[in-house]
Amino acid sequence: MIGAVMALAAPATAQDMAVGDEPGWSFAIHGGAGVIERENLTDEQEAAYRAALDAALSAGTAILAEGGTAMEAIKAAIVLMEDDPLFNAGRGAVFTWDGRIEHDASIMDGTDRSAGAVTGTRTIRNPILLADTVRTESRHVFLSGDGAEEFAGEHAIETVLPDWFATERRLESLNRLKAQKLSALDVDVKYGTVGAVARDMQGNLAAGTSTGGMTGKRWGRIGDAPIIGAGTYADNDSCAVSATGHGEYFIRVGVAREICSRIALVGEDPQTASDTVLAEVLEMGGDGGVIVVTPAGDEVFSFNTAGMYRGRADSEGLREIAIFGDHAGDAE
Repeated sequence: MIGAVMALAAPATAQDMAVGDEPGWSFAIHGGAGVIERENLTDEQEAAYRAALDAALSAGTAILAEGGTAMEAIKAAIVLMEDDPLFNAGRGAVFTWDGRIEHDASIMDGTDRSAGAVTGTRTIRNPILLADTVRTESRHVFLSGDGAEEFAGEHAIETVLPDWFATERRLESLNRLKAQKLSALDVDVKYGTVGAVARDMQGNLAAGTSTGGMTGKRWGRIGDAPIIGAGTYADNDSCAVSATGHGEYFIRVGVAREICSRIALVGEDPQTASDTVLAEVLEMGGDGGVIVVTPAGDEVFSFNTAGMYRGRADSEGLREIAIFGDHAGDAE
């Protein structure tokens, strides 16, 4: 499979680790997958993406290295990417057909499988924080549109004017899509979702995903990013997954949960499970990628596109930031 990166170890649960093993942590992030090739990026653009990925990776790993929780780590990384106009999440999100910007996000704690998700928000600065508040402060999992905004107001979630999210390059993409009667995939070279997965020193897993969706989306379209089991999933007994790709296919396959089920129930190693599920997506006509962390601390990338903005690190000293599918010159 294009872009697949070999797993670091065979799958195991935290309970399988030998008594006396030093507690460790693992962390991985992504900033979207797609037709990401060297000829599509200038040196300046590549450097900017690498710097943004490095900042997000550092934010999460600093928390984990100090004994913080997986949930804290993924939120810290995703907030930075939501605030960075390079990514299609938060600031820098794409425009809908009607010229609005709408955000989706989801988050899940592998400890108890509590989850929160929001879709169609327009003024929430960091949708991942609202999704987490839904998880912790409500009896619900999924809120949408005006209701999600009302809930945010009752819980002091930071809001901004819609114009704060807008960027010229995203507006140009929408205008070109309409003028030339193109599809979202013709004007955007990647699926611009962001996400993070983590294992903390206590052996707990967490996953989160945030996106602005697809350029020119209509009729309140919702992709996989805010859907638990499709774009996001975490369970301490199997794995944590954040996905990025053609959402309609990821929903139909149930990508995130399917990967975790293959690891926990079938006993597949995380790389094989991830590659197999993405092969199913590709066979149906979709593409994209995933990041996966397991209870044993494996950090896995898998994608069937030309590239994926990504990074991973762990307490054993691994640290990698990568963009392209051939990996030449990617490791840092």
